Amino acid sequence: MQTCPAKLNYAAYLTQANAARGSKLAYIDDHRALTYAQLAQRVAQFAGLLHKLGVRREERVLLLMHDTIDWPVVFLGALHAGVVPVAINTLLTPDDYAYIMEHSRCQAAFISAPLLTNLQSAMAIAPDNEIRHIVISEPGESLPQGMLDFETELTQAAPVPAVATLADEIAFWLYSSGSTGQPKGVVHSHGNLWYTAELYGKPVLGVREEDIVFSAAKLFFAYGLGNGLTFPLSVGATTVLMGERPTPAAVFKRLVEHKPTVYCGVPTLYASMLASPDLPAKDQVAMRVCASAGEALPKDLGDRFTNHFGCEILDGIGSTEMLHIFISNQAGSVHYGTTGKPVPGYEVELRDEHGVAVPTGTIGDLYIKGPSAALMYWNNRTKTRDTFLGSWLKSGDKYECDAEGYYTYAGRSDDMIKVSGQYVSPVEVENILIQHEAVLEAAVIGVADADGLIKTTAYVVLRTGNMPDIGIQTELQAYVKSQLAPFKYPRTIHFIDELPKTATGKIQRFRLRQLKQQS
Repeated sequence: MQTCPAKLNYAAYLTQANAARGSKLAYIDDHRALTYAQLAQRVAQFAGLLHKLGVRREERVLLLMHDTIDWPVVFLGALHAGVVPVAINTLLTPDDYAYIMEHSRCQAAFISAPLLTNLQSAMAIAPDNEIRHIVISEPGESLPQGMLDFETELTQAAPVPAVATLADEIAFWLYSSGSTGQPKGVVHSHGNLWYTAELYGKPVLGVREEDIVFSAAKLFFAYGLGNGLTFPLSVGATTVLMGERPTPAAVFKRLVEHKPTVYCGVPTLYASMLASPDLPAKDQVAMRVCASAGEALPKDLGDRFTNHFGCEILDGIGSTEMLHIFISNQAGSVHYGTTGKPVPGYEVELRDEHGVAVPTGTIGDLYIKGPSAALMYWNNRTKTRDTFLGSWLKSGDKYECDAEGYYTYAGRSDDMIKVSGQYVSPVEVENILIQHEAVLEAAVIGVADADGLIKTTAYVVLRTGNMPDIGIQTELQAYVKSQLAPFKYPRTIHFIDELPKTATGKIQRFRLRQLKQQS
C-alpha cells in the first residue's frame, strides 16, 4: 500500500497534480463551468478572502451550499488556507443548524441564497453563535443588508499561497447523526482524502483522466465528496454537478446531456430510475461503471440495471467515520446481493457481542481498520471511545461473510433506520408524531418495500375521537415533513389500538418488526 506524504495540504496537492490541465474543464454545474486553471485561481483567492475576513488557521467556517462550482472552491479554498470547512446537509432543519453552529463555533458562513432563511432562523434559535460574516452564493438582485456577495468578494480577494499543513492535521468536518439523532462532528485529516482516492477511487471505482463523473449523492455527504471532488480531481477528470434534488428526471437529464462515464447513486434512486417510464435507452447514455452506497443494493435492482444499460453497479459500504467505501464489489467480479469484499488497504472483522471473531457464515458486528478513519467526534469523548477502538472502528452494522469472502449486509446493530443512505432516529420521528393533537402514542421502524429498500413506517395510537382514515394519515405525514428534514417522514402509517411495551413501559420495536414480517 502506498503511504501518504507526511507533509500534505490536499488542496495544494490537487492544484499541483493538475497544473498541466489548465484549459480542461474541472466542473460543469447547472449554469456555469470551471477549468482547472480557474479552479486553482479561485481556490487561492478564496484563501485570500478568508484572510481578509479575519478567519484564522484552524478556525471553522460553515459550508451550506447546493452543488455548484462554488462548493469545491469553498471547500478546497479553506483547506488551502488551513481553515476547517464544516460541510453540512442542505436538507436539515433550523434546529439542526443551530446545534451545529454552536457545536462547531464556526466564524463565517458560506451559503447558497435559497438556504438563507433556514440559516437566519437557526441564528435566532442560537443567538450565541460565533458567525461574524455571511457570504451568499448567487444572491440574485438584492443582497440582504450586512451580508456579502460571494462572487464580488472572491474576485476582489488577492490569492495567497497554500499554508504548509501535515497529512494528520485537521482538514474538515462532516456531521453524522447518532443513535439519538444528535449530530456528531466527524473530524477528518488532509491525509484521509488522499487515502480514499488512492485505495478506492483509482483502483476500485477506476476513475481516470478521460472520465466525466456525475454523482447524484451530494458533496456534503462523505460518499458524494469522494465521488464529486476527491476522485475526479485526483486524476484530472471532469465532474458534472447538479444543484436540484436528485429525482429520476433530473438524473436522466444529466446522463443524456453530459454523457457521464461514471455515475454514482444510491439504491433508492436506482429503483426510482428503473421504475420511471422515461428511463433512457442504453444508446442515449455513456456510463461505463456505476457506484452505489448508503444502504444495501438489492440483487434484483443490480441485475435489472445491468441488463438495461450494460454496465455494472459497484455496490459498497462506507461511512462518514471512514470517509468512503471500505468494502465493495469490484469490476468483473460483481456479486449482486452482497456488498463485495474488503477494499485493499482496509481490514475487516466480524465479531460477536464479546468482541470475539465469528466463524464464516455467522452474522457479526462489523469492525474496520484503515488509514482513512476519522480522528474523533468533536467534543464527544464518550462516543469517540465507543466507536474508535484503538486502530479499529466499530461500524454499528451487522454482516455475514461467506466462504468466498463476500460480505452480505444483515442490518443495523441498533434501531436506527437508514433511508436513502441517511440515518433516521425512530425516537426523533416518534417525538414529532406525538406532538400532533390527534396522536396518543407512536412507534417508528424501518420496513423493506417491494424493491427491498428500507422505508420509515409508523405505528400510531390515536386519541379518542379521531378516526384512522386516509385524511389523518396524510395530515400526520405532512406534519412530520414540516418539522423534520423531508427524508425522515413515515412513508406508511398503521393505526393500532396499543403499542407493544416492556413491563417498564419501553416500546418494543422489534415486536412491530415481527408483526410486519408476519403480515
